[in-house]
Amino acid sequence: MLDNNAWPVGHIRVHEAHGLIVIELHGEIDIAGALDVLPALDEATGGERRTVVLDLGPVAFFDIYALRLLCRAQDRVVARGGRLLVVCAHRNILKLLRAGGLLDRFAPVPTLREAMERGAREAAG
Repeated sequence: MLDNNAWPVGHIRVHEAHGLIVIELHGEIDIAGALDVLPALDEATGGERRTVVLDLGPVAFFDIYALRLLCRAQDRVVARGGRLLVVCAHRNILKLLRAGGLLDRFAPVPTLREAMERGAREAAG
């Protein structure tokens, strides 16, 4: 896992907090960003029966390639018996999710704190 205080080179930071895997994407997640993120995203979503929080708060640009990453992450987490919680309050990203018919699939929460609380409750049983 990566240091909680510094962004690595690239567009992704992964860490563990309160028993949850937290994936933070940042910057521009376009085709180049998606290719950069994919290996670390696959590694972070490969665990068994874990709640994974995917934070889109630091994202500046999000397109169809980013949507594909989001779907891939959820599919991988769910296939292993886990749950993906998406953090997003960006109006443009929410608009893209709505246009793609994915808003209900991901049911994003507006803050990382809310996702962490929800994840902790679900993990507790």
